[in-house]
Amino acid sequence: MTTESHPDVTPLHPAYVTTTRIASALGYLPFLIGAGALEIAQLLPPGSFFVPVFLLYLFMAFVVPKRKYRHWGFDMGSDRLRIVRGYMFYRDTVVPFGRIQHIDVEQGPIDRRYDLATLTVHTAGNHNSTVTLPGLLHADALAMREAIRAAIRADMI
Repeated sequence: MTTESHPDVTPLHPAYVTTTRIASALGYLPFLIGAGALEIAQLLPPGSFFVPVFLLYLFMAFVVPKRKYRHWGFDMGSDRLRIVRGYMFYRDTVVPFGRIQHIDVEQGPIDRRYDLATLTVHTAGNHNSTVTLPGLLHADALAMREAIRAAIRADMI
C-alpha cells in the first residue's frame, strides 16, 4: 500500500522518518555495542559477527523507517477515523467516533524536538481497543482530538 494507491489517505508528517530513524538507531545501539565487544574478544574470526550485525543495524535504523512511513496513512471523516498501515501485513482500521472512550496526545523527547505527536484513541471493547496514529504534527494531533471530542459531544445531544 502506498499513499498513491489510496488517494483518500493522508500521509504522516515527513519528519516521522527522522524521528523513527533516531529512535531505531538508539534502540539497536546496544546490539551494535555487544557485537563490537564480541569482536574485540576475538571469539570468532574477524568481522564474522560485527559485520552482519552492523549491516542489520543500518537496515533497521535507516531503511525500515522510510518504508514504514510510506505505508502509513489516515483519513478523518465526520464520524470516524480510518488508519491504514502495512505492506506485507496490511491493516485498515476504522474507528467510529461513537465507540471512543478517551483520546491521548503523546510526545516523547524525540517527537518533541521535531514537534510531532502520537494520537492514541481508546475504544470500548477488548480486541484492538487502543489505536495509535504516530507522526502527526503536535498542533494537528490536538486539532484532531478536539474535532473528535466535538463530534462525540454532538452525537450525545
